[in-house]
Amino acid sequence: MKLIKKEEMMKKVFTLTLVVLLFSLLFVGCPKKAVKEEVIPPPPEEEVEVPPSEKPVLVLETIHFDFDKYDIRPGDAEILKRNAEVLKQYPDVKIIIEGHCCPIGTNEYNLGLGQRRANSAKEYLVKLGISPDRIETISYGEERLVTTNPKEYWKNRRCEFKVKE
Repeated sequence: MKLIKKEEMMKKVFTLTLVVLLFSLLFVGCPKKAVKEEVIPPPPEEEVEVPPSEKPVLVLETIHFDFDKYDIRPGDAEILKRNAEVLKQYPDVKIIIEGHCCPIGTNEYNLGLGQRRANSAKEYLVKLGISPDRIETISYGEERLVTTNPKEYWKNRRCEFKVKE
């Protein structure tokens, strides 16, 4: 009789242990997965599809600068002339000129140099007939590098032209 009670007791302990273990795994051991809620945008209001040939293609080229300089080089002047011609075709388009630098120098110095580069490009576009009201400038200094390879730092010394949304 003692043997039966001992077996029953072992079964109860085993069952209880199993139940406790399962609850522990359920509440503690299984991390919750982040569930992304799918956002379904409202249907568009009768959009008119513009044929690809009629959609404006606005390509503005990047210009580059010599080390520690913000003057416009002759080859980059030609690029600015092409950019001005494109902007003249789209008189309602506004742009932001972003000035960039390589990582040589302090952050503060490079922010100032990037701003001088952006202002220099803006002044050149204004001389070419683009209204200053259409152009904003900003400096990112060395914050947005194209490359970290010192042999290619020239790629970082630039102004990029972005269409303002």
